[in-house]
Amino acid sequence: MDEFLDFQGRTVFVAGGSSGINLGIAEGFAARGARLAIISRSQERVDAAVRQLQAHGGEAIGIAADVRNPEAVEQALSTVHGKWGAIDVLVSGAAGNFPAAALGMSPNGFRTVVDIDLNGTFNVLRLAHQYLKRPGASVINISAPQSYVPTKYQAHVCAAKAGVDMLTRVLAIEWGGDGIRVNSIVPGPIEGTEGIRRLVPTQDAMDRMLKTVPLGRLGTKGDIANMALFLSSPLCSYVTGAVIPVDGGRSLGGGSDLSAAVTFKESE
Repeated sequence: MDEFLDFQGRTVFVAGGSSGINLGIAEGFAARGARLAIISRSQERVDAAVRQLQAHGGEAIGIAADVRNPEAVEQALSTVHGKWGAIDVLVSGAAGNFPAAALGMSPNGFRTVVDIDLNGTFNVLRLAHQYLKRPGASVINISAPQSYVPTKYQAHVCAAKAGVDMLTRVLAIEWGGDGIRVNSIVPGPIEGTEGIRRLVPTQDAMDRMLKTVPLGRLGTKGDIANMALFLSSPLCSYVTGAVIPVDGGRSLGGGSDLSAAVTFKESE
């Protein structure tokens, strides 16, 4: 099995890779021998992330670039291609979020999240196409449960991530002939992330949220990294256009718990 998850000598480009789930994905690939290139808006955070990735013993570079700026993204991709050649794995995970009711959200607030999450994903994928290894490249978008679960105070994220998942499916069709696979990972509640800190701020909120997770725990960044490794390996060479929850079963909705309302006769 290990030989299928060996990324020695392969180039992985992670947009939004300086923190959170995306940095965890980058670390997963670095631990398997990949060369890592990450972009994010803050040069200081990029530099810190690069040092963290280099601690795994491999090569890593970081470039400050905002996914909303096509020229900056193009320059970053060109730099990485010039240094290491074709990109084997592309992860697009830059995202923005804040809780707000639709009536309390400004047009600029809504537009900002859509620009980062959806337009930024389009910019990264469209501009990366010419630099991707063909055939054989794996493209992974990092989505969110809001893409298919209507969520209060998340109208902007719901709209943006639903667009990301549909973009995943469309590009899987359009780029399949090039041998490029395009998939989405939908992380559930993941420990140590900004999303958990913002959206589950109290222990009471955490207790209530965990009751919606059949496996009864938060996920880890390693859980998401493992799925990214799997999707980018030869083990998934026939998988494209998939939108895959990694959420401990939370997206199943929990089903109907009849035990609280119905008395069952014990079997004889």
